[in-house]
Amino acid sequence: MTSGHICFIVPPGVLIQLIDDGSPELRTSAVRTLAISERVRERRAVTRRLVQHQPQAAVALLLAPVGAKRTVYDVDHGSQGNLPGTKVRAEGDPEVTDVAVNQAYDGSGTTFDFYEQVFNRNSVDGQGLELVSSVHFETDYDNAFWDGSQMVYGDGDGQMFRRGGFTECLDVMAHELTHGVTQFTAGLRYRAQSGALNESFSDVFGSLVRQRSLGQTADQADWLIGEGIMGPELPGEALRSLKAPGTAFKYDNQPADMAHYVNLPDDGDPRHDNGGVHINSGIPNHAFYLAAIGIGGNAWEKAGAIWYTTLTARLSENSDFQAAADATVAVSGELYGAGGAEQQAVRSAWVQVGITPA
Repeated sequence: MTSGHICFIVPPGVLIQLIDDGSPELRTSAVRTLAISERVRERRAVTRRLVQHQPQAAVALLLAPVGAKRTVYDVDHGSQGNLPGTKVRAEGDPEVTDVAVNQAYDGSGTTFDFYEQVFNRNSVDGQGLELVSSVHFETDYDNAFWDGSQMVYGDGDGQMFRRGGFTECLDVMAHELTHGVTQFTAGLRYRAQSGALNESFSDVFGSLVRQRSLGQTADQADWLIGEGIMGPELPGEALRSLKAPGTAFKYDNQPADMAHYVNLPDDGDPRHDNGGVHINSGIPNHAFYLAAIGIGGNAWEKAGAIWYTTLTARLSENSDFQAAADATVAVSGELYGAGGAEQQAVRSAWVQVGITPA
């Protein structure tokens, strides 16, 4: 079995581009962020393997439950060995003066409530796992990630990514926490198409958490991930777009269909993105967007239910795009009637991105 990986909101390819093309100052910042990210990958790999194959042993890697849905810590610019840091806001505590703490608290609570109220899921593991967040990780760190047991947020350097943007952006937080849902359900391996599906499900539910918080229907939503977090050296609207993959910012190279699928090796080279997990996720992302628009209404309702059931009950760690297409079409028929409008919309969406469901 190949190892899983910590899932970072900022793809390694973006950092590589800045190392290649950026100013000396940007190159230094990108190298530092990439190096830190490489050092923290293995914890999530171990946690994913244990959760999937030795769930009792996985408990030792998770923070002890305290009966609360969220707690926020300040790691005070420390590194992985300093996590989670000093507790600064527990469940039910009033706001503090640190904006990042309050944003992490609110965002994790909104995501917790989304899964509980929409899908009757008790936290990311389905069993009430406390959502732990640590803010101010490292110095000027340009990323945020789920490490297998908790959320970790850098502050951004103000050049690649806006300072404070990672905790301000709800869909970024929900995206990363959804990696936890995937970890405890399908366990999609972080390589090639299974890894692209892992990223796509996080983008889908990250967007849905934001849409529900804003009360937006599918046709009202902007379908962006990371809107507003981009710094002046990464011009663009956001990190990714489910509506129009490949258009979000300067280095966005996501395809929207299989005709433009990028075949990359999973060889450990950060340029190859674990076989294109952040790149080719644009294809299932666009399929979900098309399905949600075709079904209409609130995307977290019918379209979201189809994708949620597929993730949590139909896929396994090696599932590929074809498996996801087949499963979502089957689930849409089971939930809303074989041959119905919902199933037709889901089938049409996959066909439009170049995959014909069974």
